[in-house]
Amino acid sequence: MELLEDIVPLARRYRAVLVDQWGVLHDGERAVPGAREALEVLLDAGARVVLLSNSGRRAATNRRRLEELGFAVDRLTGIVTSGEAAWRFLRDRPGRPWTELGRRCVFLTMAGDLGPVEGLDLELVDDIDRADFLFVSGLDGRSAEAWRSLAEAARARDLPMLCSNPDKVAPSPTGFVDSPGLLAAIYEEMGGRVIYVGKPHAPIYRACLALLPGIEPAEILAIGDSIEHDIKGAAAQGMATCLVASGIHAAEIGPGLGASERAAGLERLCRRYGARPDFLLAAFRC
Repeated sequence: MELLEDIVPLARRYRAVLVDQWGVLHDGERAVPGAREALEVLLDAGARVVLLSNSGRRAATNRRRLEELGFAVDRLTGIVTSGEAAWRFLRDRPGRPWTELGRRCVFLTMAGDLGPVEGLDLELVDDIDRADFLFVSGLDGRSAEAWRSLAEAARARDLPMLCSNPDKVAPSPTGFVDSPGLLAAIYEEMGGRVIYVGKPHAPIYRACLALLPGIEPAEILAIGDSIEHDIKGAAAQGMATCLVASGIHAAEIGPGLGASERAAGLERLCRRYGARPDFLLAAFRC
């Protein structure tokens, strides 16, 4: 594993780069210091850059947010979000489990965003007793535990849950907040069945490769701040991986810790999630 202070040594080593969003580029409201410039270093080096995010929102929504934060989105090869992928799966119904989901769902989202279901042949219902499945795109600012009673009602009817954001936590300006993946994990603990769309699951990487014809997985670097999602998912596809230490694992491997503490923290994380990055980057900067 190579330890790096900035992105410059990696800029010309790969033909394509997959870059995570939350915790790498921004915290939901503010760009990470140096992230805009680091992204442009990759682009200027000639790499084809795809934003790969577990955001439960559509790609266009994420694009607008990145533009507002000053990122050079027009230079990206594409934006792939789990929300966009889920929308396409629900539209196209490409075999199981999509053909088995039914049409009526209770839909959880953020701030009333209906983009993830817009234009789909779905009926949104408020009563779990009328639903065919539970679709979790966002937790609307609430904790995962706040939705436990809804999950219990869905489990009582043996309904599948579609989770279009497998992340369990997300950074925010005030700390970390619960993400849909945590509610999905609770549902699985209840014995419920969850259909995940997003990292670390293979379909989201196939969507990225479709944007990069002629480029093999071994020629791609995936940058993210989660070993469980970014590192484990990309490594399983044969891609090189780079872990950003200043993201969700900052308490274990981030700035302010001594070298021995960071090494021990990284070893614990790698054992916990069964994956090890090829590079450890102090922060996404140049």
